[in-house]
This record gives sequence, structure tokens and C-alpha cells, in this order.
Amino acid sequence: MMIIMKANATPQQTEAVIASVKEAGLNVHLSQGVEATIIGAIGETHSIPLERFEGMDGVDIVQRITKPYKLASRQFHPEDSLVPLDGFHVGGDEIAVIAGPCSVESRSQIIETALAVKEAGASALRGGVFKPRTSPYSFQGLGEEGLELLAEAREKTGLPIVAEIMSQVQVDLMVKYVDVLQVGARNMQNFNLLRAIGETRTAVLLKRGLSASVEELLMSAEYILAGGNNRVMLCERGIRTFETSTRNTTDINAIPVLKSLTHLPVILDPSHSTGYSEFVAAIARAGIAAGADGLIVEVHPDPAKAVSDGRQSLKPEAFAAMVKQVGQIAQIMGRKLATVQGEYSKNGWA
Repeated sequence: MMIIMKANATPQQTEAVIASVKEAGLNVHLSQGVEATIIGAIGETHSIPLERFEGMDGVDIVQRITKPYKLASRQFHPEDSLVPLDGFHVGGDEIAVIAGPCSVESRSQIIETALAVKEAGASALRGGVFKPRTSPYSFQGLGEEGLELLAEAREKTGLPIVAEIMSQVQVDLMVKYVDVLQVGARNMQNFNLLRAIGETRTAVLLKRGLSASVEELLMSAEYILAGGNNRVMLCERGIRTFETSTRNTTDINAIPVLKSLTHLPVILDPSHSTGYSEFVAAIARAGIAAGADGLIVEVHPDPAKAVSDGRQSLKPEAFAAMVKQVGQIAQIMGRKLATVQGEYSKNGWA
């Protein structure tokens, strides 16, 4: 249920409505936009008449939210949400470019990559430290050692860190190091993990599952939002279809569809959605043209020697060329590439 307050409603009137919502046994989510204050009454609202709130002082309109994903719905939050990182926001006019290797392999590898992608125009650094591999015998990541190396790379470049979390038992450790928790495709419906992340206030990049529908992706986002963490970004990373010429099938349609259904920023992963480095730049360009709020791209100084996903990783020079291309498309779309403003130290962002 969505309770829209009048433009001249007083803070006391808003508090009175919130108290009434709580008395009805519902959870409250407050959205204060430029044009309106919206009180979301979340829970089992079917048996509660709209009239209970319509007559209260300061209330303009009371509506039921028809989508099963309430907090993620643009009906509840008409304006685009902006997720703040270091000196810029994901969403709005800015386009984030997240880049780095599939896996953190060594200090020299991650530092070299971080410096290269920063120079090329990346606004955040990605790197895997806990790897969900198909085979139990494949490289599984460096764990906390990898997080320490990412933190060092952040200190040298100022780039915020994006790293994948695999389990709720890793939450405390990951929050200690990273700026954005990435939830991979295989964990999109790991609801215990989503609930745990919802209790943090660390930004989240939620990837679409291998065979998940758009609505299922939004319902997973709802778990995080319902926990109180509203710093959620969605990621289209390709879906599994009958086509075998690429690793996955890039659902470009999902970008404008998601932008119409939700206020959350939408990121495209052209690396996993194609699986081949020679196609990454083309799909990245298409994604920005379709309205994506950012890209997450795999970059490695020597893809042939990468321990994972080398086939889809760009060399630094190819990544730099791609950034120039997507920057030109962004400009045509009336947008710009996000840039890191401050420098990171152990005391936080400067």
C-alpha cells in the first residue's frame, strides 16, 4: 500500500500516518522525493481498507501497489534511485564503469590491472576472491588474502571495490573490506544471503540468475530492500538459452524493461553475457545505448594466463578503447562517465 502525502503536509501529520501504519501491523518504508513524500505500508494489506488512512490529515492519495515487488517498483518510487559511491552516483546522468579481473591471482596482477583500468577511465575495481566454480578442482579464490590485495589496490588508485559474496557467513568479513557486495547469478535466489545483505548498508550489485525472469530478479531485490538496504543495483549478465555461439544470450531487452519497472540502477555485464572478448565492446556499446547505468567488464593484463574467464577478458588497451567508445555514446545520450573524486586511505574517503 502506498500513502502519498500532500505537498503541504507537516512532519507531525506524516509521523501520525506512520504510527497508524505500524498500529495496523505493517512495516513502514518512507520515500521523501522532491515532489512528494510517500509512505510505503508493506505487509499483508489486503484486509486493510484504504479508508483507514484516506481520512487522515495530510494524506492526499492512498493506492495499492499492484506489483509483487513493492519496494523495487517504480510505482512506489517514481524517481530513479541513485547509489552513492566515492564522489559519484550510480544512476542518473552518470554511467559507472566497473572493471578488473575475474579472480585476484597475485599482488602484481591486481595492482597492475587496477592502475591500468583507472588510467583508462574506470570508476570502480572488480575482483573475485571467493569463486563459484563449476568444478570443485578449479581455482576457488584467495579469500581474505585477496581482499587485502584489493584494499591495497584501492589505496593506490582510489577506485571503490566490487567483490562477490558467496555465503551469509562471509558478510562481516566482506563488509570490512569492500564497497559493493556482488551477488552472483547462482546466488540470486539464495534468500538467506539476501536477507543478511539486507541488514547491511553496503551497496549491492545483484546479478540476474542463469534462467531467471525479470520479475524473479526484482523479487530477489525486494528481499534486500525489505531488510532496509536501499543501495541496490541490478545486473543483466546474459541468460541461458538454446543458442551456443556465445556463452550466454545478452538480453538487451531487459535493460529498458527494468528501467520502466523499477527505480533501481541497471548495470550490464558484457563479459559474461558473451563469453568472448571480441564481442564485449559491441555489447557494451549496445547496453549504454539501451539505457544501462553502467558496465562491469573483465580485464586482465594477460588473459591467456588467467586462472579463470581468460577467454572473455579484455587486455587493458582493448578496455581503454572500449571506454572511449561508450563515453561517446553516453554523451550522445546526454550522460557522462562517472569519475572517482577522492583518494582512499585507511581513514576512509578523502
